[in-house]
Amino acid sequence: MSRLAFILLCAAAIPLAADDDLGSQLKSVMEAYSIVERQAADPVSSEQAFYQGAIPGLLRTLDPHSIFFDPSQFQQLKNMESSTQKGFGSVVSLLPGRVIVLQTLPGTPSAKSGLAPGDEIVGINGYIIARLDIDQLTQLLTQSRQQQARLEVRRPGTAGLLHFLLTPAEMQSPSVERAFFIAAGIGYIRVSSFDEKTSAELKQAIEKLGGDHLAGLILDLRNNPGGLLTAAIETASLFLKPGSKIVTVRGRAVSEKSESVPSSATPYGFKLAILINGKTASASEIVSGAMQDHDRATIIGEPSFGKGLVQSVFPLSEGTGLALTTALYYTPSGRSIQKPLAAGFELGAVTAHPNTQTVFHTDKGRVVTGGGGIQPDYVVYPAPMDRLRMVLDASGSFTRFATHYLLTHKITEDFEVTPQVLDEFHLFLSERDIQPGLADWSSAQDFIRNRLKTEIFNQAFGVEKGDEVDARRDPVILKALQVLGG
Repeated sequence: MSRLAFILLCAAAIPLAADDDLGSQLKSVMEAYSIVERQAADPVSSEQAFYQGAIPGLLRTLDPHSIFFDPSQFQQLKNMESSTQKGFGSVVSLLPGRVIVLQTLPGTPSAKSGLAPGDEIVGINGYIIARLDIDQLTQLLTQSRQQQARLEVRRPGTAGLLHFLLTPAEMQSPSVERAFFIAAGIGYIRVSSFDEKTSAELKQAIEKLGGDHLAGLILDLRNNPGGLLTAAIETASLFLKPGSKIVTVRGRAVSEKSESVPSSATPYGFKLAILINGKTASASEIVSGAMQDHDRATIIGEPSFGKGLVQSVFPLSEGTGLALTTALYYTPSGRSIQKPLAAGFELGAVTAHPNTQTVFHTDKGRVVTGGGGIQPDYVVYPAPMDRLRMVLDASGSFTRFATHYLLTHKITEDFEVTPQVLDEFHLFLSERDIQPGLADWSSAQDFIRNRLKTEIFNQAFGVEKGDEVDARRDPVILKALQVLGG
């Protein structure tokens, strides 16, 4: 039986209710499709009509996050949940028209092929990198990880182009990306997502830094889009007292349910600061909101995204799936994490359980505000970019100079950017028609020193060492150190 015949049979089998003409409406849809299939000027496939048209159209009026997945998309979703994805294992610097390798991870296809830090990828599968903007580059790199990729590479000090054929491999992507000491007794950990292994990875990273002997910890959730609710609960349980409420779920067709820290939990007791920004969402907001409401952590940075929708994933036939918003998340004090939806959307969960107040209180009586997202205790924005900084970053000058510098200099981890290195960089810029004025150059000295050291460490020792250098000029991290007493 064809897919169309099956759907027609199902529609015909739906009984008509006195107060519900669903069956009649479904018959109208199928009659319209039948006419389109027979009479349209161009052939129309049932997959195109329903996978790309009818079903997404049904969801479009609900909210921006209820989504239909075709078979390939649903498989990608499963891979994301397990943090398994195909790739080559290289870390690159991405600029308009330029892709430079910063690091190849041990044992990955990139490392085995012979790619090295400083290599510039000039072509992928016949596409010339120099002709592509950032969005096009991102799309090309994403597509190339799904199958064998032919790379043309320019290596500093080597005449002609090198050619590589890389086959992608399944790799685990750890959600805990960085863990190091940012000051005496104070650790820094960056968590990029929440998946099934996040809490275990986080605990392992904390123990590596000293566990309960730490004086404080900076937990960086900036740009963390969220993930699994169970991972958020397990993560919050690493820091909150047993029995503490973490989150409450409420929805139109979902019974109210609260999740709390298990009675068997043995949480850490050191001081805690959590960093958030406008791309901190979902599970990240659950963790941040619970810590703030229980006065367990100081929240620093920018207001978070405001995605507090409960997404229930329903497997459908033929390998397809449906992510449907069924409820909303609320912090322990009662704040709805979800920000108001744009005009044109009507969400039953919001209508059933609205926030009727805007002022809430933490365990110690501090005022916290609702309205969607998590509002930081201290609002701190990234350092502003002036014209010179934007030109140096957009031109890739720091990365290019690092590659050039490392060809003739062997450095150790105690390397510092001296006045002589600054003079070399100034000459490097002049040779490429970048000639900053004296006032601009003088005012940007600290920024330039830090960026040069970061990029040189990226290529010499790996991006983790580069990140450690970069973190020491981050104003949000500096505020967290001040709050923690570091």
